Amino acid sequence: MDTYQILFNPLAGGKNGEAAAHALDGLLAGNTLIYRDASLMASFADVFAFLGRDEKLVICGGDGTLHRFVNDMAGVTFENDVYLYGTGTGNDFLFDIGKKPEDGLVRINDYIKDLPRVTVNGVTKLFINGVGFGIDGYCCEEGDRQRAAGVGRVNYTSIAIKGLLGKFRPVNARVTVDGVTREYKKVWLAPTMNGRCYGGGMLACPAQNRLNREHTVSTLVYHGIGALRALIIFPSIFKGEHVKHKKACTVTEGHRVSVEFDRPTALQIDGETVTGVTKYEVETV
Repeated sequence: MDTYQILFNPLAGGKNGEAAAHALDGLLAGNTLIYRDASLMASFADVFAFLGRDEKLVICGGDGTLHRFVNDMAGVTFENDVYLYGTGTGNDFLFDIGKKPEDGLVRINDYIKDLPRVTVNGVTKLFINGVGFGIDGYCCEEGDRQRAAGVGRVNYTSIAIKGLLGKFRPVNARVTVDGVTREYKKVWLAPTMNGRCYGGGMLACPAQNRLNREHTVSTLVYHGIGALRALIIFPSIFKGEHVKHKKACTVTEGHRVSVEFDRPTALQIDGETVTGVTKYEVETV
């Protein structure tokens, strides 16, 4: 019999996080389960005040919860097994590694080490999935507005389509990867990815491997086309087939990335929105 310390995010999954976490009562029947509300903790690192050396740690939530966990635990050394139990509305991390929430516990120790860092407006954070700049940042900004207005479930695909139809204006960008700088016009997307996908299954960089030995990230620039063409190609991103459009999609791998826009635009880091951004920088270990 093992002991599991279970940290749940009550706001995950449409504020159904606690109830969803208790599905573990059946999945881990016969073990000792200790539930703790992560929203009451100043930092996930506080878990070590009560986590025994041989106990296992379960994180219940989605991509946002996982993002907070890896940043709170930055620099903390531990040997405990850490698992993710997907209870969030966004589960791009699980999708990327070929898992689904219904698969139960997923051991994530190998996935939460040696993560890339992004610096925005002087603040540096680790990221688990990707940094979105362009219409993806706009989608997160608009999604935040809708949730604040009481919308129950935000449809990001619908927001993106409306953005392509005129709500979002493309920008010009300067993108530097490992010292090589290129200028792009009419940029719709310019994310840098640790995994393949974000935004509810958008395979932005389908060849990216988050466990690659070189610890490289991939930067996609979706550029050089008008709104109608951008709208026609856009749905193919959910299958990763957008990269076949070589004139519109440029993907570059590297260790150091700088993306600068010619006007302030919203940016998202693992779904966390930062508004009014003109530049981000990514560095890998």
